[in-house]
Amino acid sequence: MSFIPGQPVTAVVQRIEIRKLRQGEHLILGFSIGGGIDQDPGQNPFSEDKSDKGIYVTRVTPEGPAEVAGLMMGDKVMQVNGWDMTMVTHDQARKRLTKKNEDVVRLLVASLLCNASPFVQTEFAI
Repeated sequence: MSFIPGQPVTAVVQRIEIRKLRQGEHLILGFSIGGGIDQDPGQNPFSEDKSDKGIYVTRVTPEGPAEVAGLMMGDKVMQVNGWDMTMVTHDQARKRLTKKNEDVVRLLVASLLCNASPFVQTEFAI
């Protein structure tokens, strides 16, 4: 997902519902995050201007709950179960995502579609 000046860039905001997979006592989401207001935004590979301190999806487990739900590497997490995630620390984000008493996590994410053709229309389930 790289930005090329002069090429079309489309940001798509979508709701994704992930049903956690139960493995013994653990509830598995199937993805990892990076970022947060306490992290160095220069290390964020998904921030085009290297100043974004948002929470980003850094890994998605193949065939895991997140991938099945449609989450993609590079998605920016805007909300978790209605909670604003735009100005949180990495640890605050992790705690919101891994609450033990929640079997379902509802995310609002922004996906950046670089070099998208203006003639291609994509539909997303909400």
